[in-house]
Amino acid sequence: MRRDVLYPALLLLLCTLGWTAWPSSPAAEAGAGAVAYLGRPSPTASQGGTAAVHVPPLQAPPLEPAPGNPVGVIATSMGEITVELFKEHAPVSVENFRQYAQEGFYDGTIFHRVIPKFMIQGGGYTPALVEKPTRPPILNEATNGLRNVRGTLGMARRQSLRSATSQFYINVADNRMLDHTGYSPMDFGYAVFGRVLAGMEVVDAIAGVPTGVQGGMQDVPLQPVTITSIRIKP
Repeated sequence: MRRDVLYPALLLLLCTLGWTAWPSSPAAEAGAGAVAYLGRPSPTASQGGTAAVHVPPLQAPPLEPAPGNPVGVIATSMGEITVELFKEHAPVSVENFRQYAQEGFYDGTIFHRVIPKFMIQGGGYTPALVEKPTRPPILNEATNGLRNVRGTLGMARRQSLRSATSQFYINVADNRMLDHTGYSPMDFGYAVFGRVLAGMEVVDAIAGVPTGVQGGMQDVPLQPVTITSIRIKP
């Protein structure tokens, strides 16, 4: 069964490496119930020690899209993912994604390929692992200078450089080896066309589901993770 994949030889290399996501802040690692010992004497402490002060974790400011960039909401069976689409840097990929979304093409498709600490890929298969027919492939915009860092969206493709159609992936880690570095099939890279604004915890949850071999395909979630819809906000 054919399917869009990240270049096989490159993937074999990637899967042998221990990828890690960006480190979280100390406050985020501490969690909501963390206790910070500030070392200040407590006025009510009977033993003369230090007081345990409960400090809420720091919250990162919400990401905002650049003026004029479309925003999409990927609704899945595990939650919603809000994304910004980089129409200035990747106009062909963004328009392609927007058209598929507005046609309802993605409704009922699945994330059919999930690799922890690497990426999640979807947008082309039904829960029965039937590949949906697509429009012709589009231009590979990997030369746009955007990097495959954690939280970015890219166009999945076959080995051929211009073979991307409907399938996309979301990077779970910094995957700089997917960036454009040259013009050979190994070096040309994968086109980044967006980033996650909200719902990265949903992406991480999808990346953590159990997977196996199904229908001759590897890394398939044992329980389907469905894309119920993708809506592009006006």
